[in-house]
Amino acid sequence: MIIGFGFALFSSPNTNAVMSSIDRRFYGVGSAMLGTMRLTGQMLSMGIVMVIFTLYIGRVQITPDSYPLFLKSLQMSFLLSSALCAAGIFASLTRGKVHTINAGRS
Repeated sequence: MIIGFGFALFSSPNTNAVMSSIDRRFYGVGSAMLGTMRLTGQMLSMGIVMVIFTLYIGRVQITPDSYPLFLKSLQMSFLLSSALCAAGIFASLTRGKVHTINAGRS
């Protein structure tokens, strides 16, 4: 629920900023670029989490014996993700005034 709320607060304004910065005839390209960047971000974040898990846990099966290391790696993943989100918020706030999309624009 928290992730969905955060995504709802960021996705609409970000999509509006990108789509309003391009000409109407390039909306398809802009939309494709947004989708590509979104999926690339998801892929990279999963890769980063897997690297953190490997550094803390190693190549072992997660059993009750490895729960403390699993929780530590999960904590580090959340801390790194929070730092990256804070950097994204800062970048989003510093981009300046964004014009909204005008439906009647040609």
